[in-house]
Amino acid sequence: MTAIAAAGAGRDPVKYILIATISLFWGLNWPAVKTILTQMPIFSLRAIGFTAGAVLLLGAAKLAGHRLRVEREEWPALAAGGLCNVLVFNLCTALGQSLMPTSQAAIIAFTMPAWATLLAIPLLGERPGRRQILGLACGLAGLLVLLGPEALSAPPSALASALAGPAVMLVAALAWALGTIVMKRRAWRSNPMVITGWQYVLCALPMIVLAGSEARPALSELHAAVWVGFAWHIVCSICVAQALWYVTVRRLTVGEAAVSTLLIPVVGVGGAVLLLGDPLTLRLAAALVLILAAVACVLIRPARR
Repeated sequence: MTAIAAAGAGRDPVKYILIATISLFWGLNWPAVKTILTQMPIFSLRAIGFTAGAVLLLGAAKLAGHRLRVEREEWPALAAGGLCNVLVFNLCTALGQSLMPTSQAAIIAFTMPAWATLLAIPLLGERPGRRQILGLACGLAGLLVLLGPEALSAPPSALASALAGPAVMLVAALAWALGTIVMKRRAWRSNPMVITGWQYVLCALPMIVLAGSEARPALSELHAAVWVGFAWHIVCSICVAQALWYVTVRRLTVGEAAVSTLLIPVVGVGGAVLLLGDPLTLRLAAALVLILAAVACVLIRPARR
């Protein structure tokens, strides 16, 4: 554990690779999910994704020689982390994208660093330093610039409908932050693929029940873009990125891990521009600069003499 902590605190190249991979996979997952939702209802989407994720991750863990049995004392944290990080977050992000533009939904979801950094103070005893506070401020400023003033105001007659999407996405951000704290507090013996696989098992069960009440198109009716979206969502986001996120949380402090996720909405917005045809504006460029500055403040530290 000492070696891992030292690596997370210094110039550890692995953490940059982890952050870049997670940012790419989760960032492009936003336009992928938006594409899937054009034909697949929310509960069915999550039932398929969670079930496939459970099968693939536990199968890969078994082939890699990892023990699938989880220690009894790890189950409460595993279930609580799965409830927050997997079930609530994924349901809210899917619902949020159906209520508001994908780019705005992604931005609100990634206010998570603010909540995680604040929750880590009383729950983990972490104290953010000056660079982390500066990075957090830059990141939140970037998110606010990207969101824009018009997204924060609405006429009174449309206030309830205008706030529905942001409120759902705020719940997603809070759930992700709390789930990150839960996963960080536990000294895990089980492999991250095993942990994530069992979380998907627990979360798939209610989704399968709820999906039974939805009307779904036949497989032959799904467009090619939806199939591509499913492939990216299941393999890259559900399986690889979620497992790597738990590895990242182990290597970094909650503050570092949380602020590093600010790259994900940059990738998500870029994907929306390229894949969904969203306009590229000066506001997007300004937000990109602020968010990259936030990541640099937190992760690039001067070498110690």
